[in-house]
Amino acid sequence: QVELVESGGGLVQSGGTLRLSCAVSGMIFTITHMGWYRQAPGKQRELVAGINVTNGGTPFYADSAKARFTVSRDDTKTVSLGMNSVKPEDTAVYYCNSRVRNGMNYWGQGTQVTVSS
Repeated sequence: QVELVESGGGLVQSGGTLRLSCAVSGMIFTITHMGWYRQAPGKQRELVAGINVTNGGTPFYADSAKARFTVSRDDTKTVSLGMNSVKPEDTAVYYCNSRVRNGMNYWGQGTQVTVSS
């Protein structure tokens, strides 16, 4: 079992910055991937960025996040998403995700990010 709690969401102006954090607890040693997803109203949940924990922490990004967002594993219990040059289309509920060795996915409760134009 892995527990995830997001924080750091809020209202930000277009072009601004925001940093999301995810506190991880439970069976951390079973985690193979950590990531951030988002879901905008009326749309499917989509990958934003992630880290392959088993491959030296190699990050990967969706095209929409490249060059603007940075995912990092600050320590074994915290994963962050730095968001720069945010756009109105970044408005969504952002979810922290972890995948463990047996393929099971765990999700946080989500944190709202709203970008005003």
